[in-house]
Amino acid sequence: MTTRRTRWQEAGNSGNYGKRFAELVSAGEDVDGEARLADTLLPRGARVLDAGAGMGRVTAALLRRGHDVVAIEPDEALVRQARETYPGLSIEERDILGLGPGDGPFDLVVCVGNVMVYLAEGTERAALRAMRSVLGENGRILIGFHLQDRPPHAHAYTAAEFETDLAAAGLRVDLRAGTYQLHPANDAYGVWVLSRAPGEASS
Repeated sequence: MTTRRTRWQEAGNSGNYGKRFAELVSAGEDVDGEARLADTLLPRGARVLDAGAGMGRVTAALLRRGHDVVAIEPDEALVRQARETYPGLSIEERDILGLGPGDGPFDLVVCVGNVMVYLAEGTERAALRAMRSVLGENGRILIGFHLQDRPPHAHAYTAAEFETDLAAAGLRVDLRAGTYQLHPANDAYGVWVLSRAPGEASS
């Protein structure tokens, strides 16, 4: 696990993020867009890792759809918010960089909500490798983050830079879109479905 401060820690806004989404959930707003797409990528009862689960909204939505979900989140405040918003939700206070082959296998790793642009500087490839290491046979990764209009302190991660990093991490792009409803790829937001590159062992 990295000892560097993450961009999320530098931003210092976990409380506001958790509170905002908790209020949306309480008001009955639709916060399941990412989970609906994730669900379409899976067979029934699949095993899913929610990497950077935040306050648990994607995990909760996938559990309701009948999947076996493991949620990890390094921010103590968000872990606490997840347990308050979704009583009984199982979530581990844990960093993506601490993942290894023994944690898998998973049919899908979900890493959405700007997780990638809030990692510690220079750890993007290590995070991608860690997620690849827990994929099962034919497993995939769903990633999404802002390319423009980024939140404060977020990494200015271009699509080209991200795709260079994922290739270096032994992954390939199966699909790229501009929204979780699969609108065409654009310069504002990036959604990717990734899988292990040909020739990469399921370590």
